[in-house]
Amino acid sequence: MIRIMAFLFMIFTASCGAQNTQNANTDNNLKLDMENKYQVAIFGSGCFWCTEAIFADLKGVIKAESGYAGGHKDNPTYKEVCTGNTGHAEVVKVTYDPSVITFEELLEVFWFSHDPTTLNRQGADEGTQYRSAIFYMNEEQKKLAEAYKNKLNTDKVYKNPVVTEITAYTNYFKAENYHQDYFALNGSQPYCNVVIKPKVEKFRKVFQEKLK
Repeated sequence: MIRIMAFLFMIFTASCGAQNTQNANTDNNLKLDMENKYQVAIFGSGCFWCTEAIFADLKGVIKAESGYAGGHKDNPTYKEVCTGNTGHAEVVKVTYDPSVITFEELLEVFWFSHDPTTLNRQGADEGTQYRSAIFYMNEEQKKLAEAYKNKLNTDKVYKNPVVTEITAYTNYFKAENYHQDYFALNGSQPYCNVVIKPKVEKFRKVFQEKLK
């Protein structure tokens, strides 16, 4: 199940940030899409600009969308989430075709595209909004995620224990429009060049056979 035990991405020191405070959009219909063909997975692994750029590259992923999950405030803004007071994590909602890519394959990409051993931090991005998290949609996703996490810890793949939060999906809010496709639209920005681009390049080398 776990093919790449030794692979770890670099942890960079730049910080994810933006000033726009436009309201987020809610999305409460996450279970399936279209003719029950597609399924949804929700992952948090630090700055959602990075996470979205990686998952959007995978064959079988129909859409990768940046948003907020796991908090207690409806329709939060980016500025509110960044305070750490709303309880939300920056996440990516991955709509995928399970006949092309499985949830376990998504888990593999998730755990090896960030450092899941640092609590509430990825590089210089620090706060509960940057926590490593999986918001499972059903019992099958929960079972697979917990089994994968346990194996990572049992096999001591990382020097320190995996601290990824695995919790039931309760709500999700789409992030402001300027966050969507951020890397694709802003590749020349410093954060994209210093942090996102190297991560995406490393990911593409390891998962070449899974790329679109």
